[in-house]
Amino acid sequence: GTLLSTPRDKQSVSVPSRLRDSQGEPTVKASSVSSSVSLPPSFMAASSISDDRKTLRAIWYENGEPLRLLDQLALPSVSRYVAVHDHKEGHSAIASMLVRGAPAIAITAALSLAVELARSIANEDAHHADPTSPLTDGVPATADEARARIENALEFLKTSRPTAVNLFEAAARLSALVKACEGSPREIFELFIGEAEAMLEQDVACNRRLGAFGADCIPGEQVRVLTHCNTGSLATAGYGTALGVIRALQEQGRLEHAYCTETRPYNQGSRLTAYELVYEKIPATLLCDSMVTALLEELLAKGQKLDAIVVGADRVVANGDTANKIGTLQLATLAKVYGVPFYVASPTTTLDVDTATGADIVIEQRSGHEVRYCKEVQLAPEEVAVWNPAFDVTPARLITGIVTENGVIPPSSDASG
Repeated sequence: GTLLSTPRDKQSVSVPSRLRDSQGEPTVKASSVSSSVSLPPSFMAASSISDDRKTLRAIWYENGEPLRLLDQLALPSVSRYVAVHDHKEGHSAIASMLVRGAPAIAITAALSLAVELARSIANEDAHHADPTSPLTDGVPATADEARARIENALEFLKTSRPTAVNLFEAAARLSALVKACEGSPREIFELFIGEAEAMLEQDVACNRRLGAFGADCIPGEQVRVLTHCNTGSLATAGYGTALGVIRALQEQGRLEHAYCTETRPYNQGSRLTAYELVYEKIPATLLCDSMVTALLEELLAKGQKLDAIVVGADRVVANGDTANKIGTLQLATLAKVYGVPFYVASPTTTLDVDTATGADIVIEQRSGHEVRYCKEVQLAPEEVAVWNPAFDVTPARLITGIVTENGVIPPSSDASG
């Protein structure tokens, strides 16, 4: 594809100086990660383990090639993939929200390190084939050095987004795997690469099972479902969690209509979820976050109802409290008032059994720039104070059920079970 320059999008995260423009404002450009690969807006990628039905894919990976991420900061106006060559670029992509969604964050972190380790192996092989060629960034000499390189990279990647538990779960699991490996430095690298690659395929299969369980929770021949933020193929390796439930209903021929909220201030619902719904020709309507009550009243006035609200999660703790995108709590509260079932669609990798209650969850606080601006358009005075938590916590008492790939957990259950 043709290489494109990326329009400057002011971002509200702490980023390295090399990612700042001449005025010192944080910005995400193609050069912040690597070259931006131009693809037509109609580009689709079929999952390697899915059926013939194609779906959007946020993460594109082939062994021996750079990791490619769909630039979600450019959607919906531009569809392009950005190349990631190492874990530092992976960290930047996650922190800037070029890629987002708890499952996709974990997979991106693991694969960004995997492509870096694979390059080191390739460099070593090239040097052995031609000993006169200089060797840079090869495989470490000892197993301890190989483990330390992976451990240090994983620790750094964990600092990219603090609330999404999938990243921490994946880092802990991969770290334990590496520590237990008694092989050579090369074998340690290859073990990590293989496990990171497996995460990509396992996530799609997991999401399809979760979607089927979620669809079974919503009775009726023709149902209406509302979702928040983005929990589809763009937030996962493919298919999605809460949006996967909507996809499953559509595949069963039972979805009458889907509603998605715009999800201020970052507009993941309008930019991303609406993009996916339109792309796959799922009947849908976009709402401002403040319009949900009016929708519920409108449906009641017509003798109709909203059959379920289904959202994703970034962390589900031991007592069933759930952290998800800001605005989730107000939807759960409305659902309780109007008697609408409220489901959290969450893979088991999002369960955090070591945290007792929602009060113990660390909530990421983002810059006020995201609220004062929409891309480069100023919406509020620079001088006004802004409070911008990325997530809120929905207590278990407001949740009808937590849908996982293994079934549905009643919210009163201890998630550690």
